[in-house]
Amino acid sequence: MSIEVIKPGLLTSLQDAGRRGYAQLGLGRAGAVDEPSMQLANALVGNAGDEAVLEITLAGPTLRFQQDAVVALTGGLIEGRVEGQALPAWTSCFLPAGSVLRLGGMRHGCRSYLAVRGGFDCTPVLGSRSTDLHAGVGPLQGKAVQAGDMLAIGEHAAAPWFQSTQGMQALRWGLDPQPWLDYERAPLALLRGHHADALDEASQRALFSQRFMLSKDSNRTGCRLDGAPLQLRQSLELISEATLPGTLQLPPSGQPILLLAEAPVTGGYPRIGQLAAVDLPRLAQRRPGDTVSFRETTLDEALQRLGEREAALRRLLQRIEQRLESA
Repeated sequence: MSIEVIKPGLLTSLQDAGRRGYAQLGLGRAGAVDEPSMQLANALVGNAGDEAVLEITLAGPTLRFQQDAVVALTGGLIEGRVEGQALPAWTSCFLPAGSVLRLGGMRHGCRSYLAVRGGFDCTPVLGSRSTDLHAGVGPLQGKAVQAGDMLAIGEHAAAPWFQSTQGMQALRWGLDPQPWLDYERAPLALLRGHHADALDEASQRALFSQRFMLSKDSNRTGCRLDGAPLQLRQSLELISEATLPGTLQLPPSGQPILLLAEAPVTGGYPRIGQLAAVDLPRLAQRRPGDTVSFRETTLDEALQRLGEREAALRRLLQRIEQRLESA
């Protein structure tokens, strides 16, 4: 059972929760940039939670399903159609064999996630089915999905909440995307980094007061933030130090770079901040041209917010499982 890629979309790749524990080899974690959306997509099709999904950026692919399939779309709000019929997002949908799913442009957000019951069946690399596009590691030789690719689907039982028919079906209930999408674009929580005090006084104020614009040069490695340049008091002689998703670096241009899922494991630029992990999915859904601003936070607050988000996510995942079982 497989899915044929007719058109690949702007940037579509296979992702799971990431490849963790290989920093000593110089390999970052990769994985879904908006992990809660990935988990919710998997839950809506009845997957265990970490099966590979398709991460779709700004404009989606066209896919032909060779066999019956149960799918779910979460993350950024994207237009989906099957034989002229709208595919609802944030719910579970049944597609009969031969269906062609056309995913268009994204109305809100930057990244959507398409899960299929059984997950995308590709060979794990170092324990993960994630594609690291920067390092060229993972499924499809570490490359984005291309036209003509055949994406296998893992073995799975039929979804008892759907009856096989000749047409598309969708559950009568779905999830509210608003708690998981950044509609208000409020300031992102940032901890001061190791080199924050090396900024001059004006730049220290500007870091938490000005609005930056997300550059078109941003990608899964990092977001380039355009704005009034930030300046150091004096040049620093640095050796490379550890970095991770959420690290805010300051290159010589004075335009900060906020690292994302494919962050390198070390970097030589001053580290002026660290984004609270709970706000990484919010950053992931900002698109080129959107504004980004920061508010200062503490480690205690960042950990508390992350714990609250994870608890809410666990409750929702359990509720989805219960509703599917009772459908």
